[in-house]
Amino acid sequence: MHTAALLIELGAVIFGLGLVGRLAGRLGISPVPLYLLAGLAFGAGGLVPLNAPEGFLDAASEIGVVMLLLLLGLEYSAGDLLGNLRRQAPVGVLDLLLNGLPGAAFGLLLGFGPVGALAMFGITAVSSSGIVAKVLSDLGRLGNRETPSVLGILVLEDLGMAVYLPVLTAVLAASGVWEATGSVLIALGCLAVALVVALRWGSVISRFVSGGSGEVTLLRVLGLALLVAGVAEQLHVSAAVGAFLLGISLSQDLDEETRHRLEPLRDLFAAVFFVSFGLVTNPSTLPPVLLPALGLVVVGVVTKLVTGWFAARRAGIAVPGRVRAGAALIPRGEFSIVIAGLATAGGVDPRLAALAAAYVLVMAVLGPVLARFADPWARAWVRRRRERAAPAR
Repeated sequence: MHTAALLIELGAVIFGLGLVGRLAGRLGISPVPLYLLAGLAFGAGGLVPLNAPEGFLDAASEIGVVMLLLLLGLEYSAGDLLGNLRRQAPVGVLDLLLNGLPGAAFGLLLGFGPVGALAMFGITAVSSSGIVAKVLSDLGRLGNRETPSVLGILVLEDLGMAVYLPVLTAVLAASGVWEATGSVLIALGCLAVALVVALRWGSVISRFVSGGSGEVTLLRVLGLALLVAGVAEQLHVSAAVGAFLLGISLSQDLDEETRHRLEPLRDLFAAVFFVSFGLVTNPSTLPPVLLPALGLVVVGVVTKLVTGWFAARRAGIAVPGRVRAGAALIPRGEFSIVIAGLATAGGVDPRLAALAAAYVLVMAVLGPVLARFADPWARAWVRRRRERAAPAR
């Protein structure tokens, strides 16, 4: 009976995710907010609490984080990341500070403490690469002049997270100032070693895991990703960062077939991760943090618009392109939830998870909507300015 109940509940969860994903596709939005809503609806305190198989969901959600970061790392080589860092470092620093500091300030004001403030910095700083890429594709803007600026910012955010996540993980795991300092130094040292390995011996690692049938390569890559993630977790570098750096190492030589085979696994486990986050977030904790979440939303929309405007202007893009760039960067998603999950597991104030859930829900829905209307609004604004300036000539 226990096996039958487990399979029924597990099948219901996965089938429900499929229905939710299809609804998101019909609505033309990212499925992330709907996955979160589903978790809230069927978790503790939800509309219909579901006795989901917690052991499986916990393990699957951890694999979801690993798969998200592995596939993200496969998009870039170490040389690409370092090249982008050199070219667009000023924009990347502005982006992280402009969008992260308001989150840290809110964390301190709400009494989350210094560690909670550090987590809030990451939650509000980083755009959702997945949602942004989908929005650009759906709106046919992948070939626009401002798109390289948007993608450059996303790459710099990913590189920033490669440094930020081990620091956050080390601070969460430490019990005192000196222990935290030592953990951070160890984490950064491991990160530097991993980047050197990716730059110098990435091709060797790629040859080791590739070759043979697509099935064999898939098993090697997935197994190595889980091994690296586990070792990274033991060293307090974060499983997510370990997977991300492995993806960078494999990015140059891994064939497209293997990447396509990994994508469905990523989608499955990532969906379980978002639902699991919703399941452990009690809906009754959302109303008390709704006003702070809406305040963060307003600030986050403005700061991302400023970031995109500055980046596109630096590239010589006209006003409509600057507005499109800023609007495209608004959505928050997977990284924000990953950070909130790490912070909650590390003992930070449970209100942080509720605040992050409310914030991501609004931003993941609002971002694509604003991106869709950014172009006509910008063109109308430029036209009005020209009309006002015409009589003065």
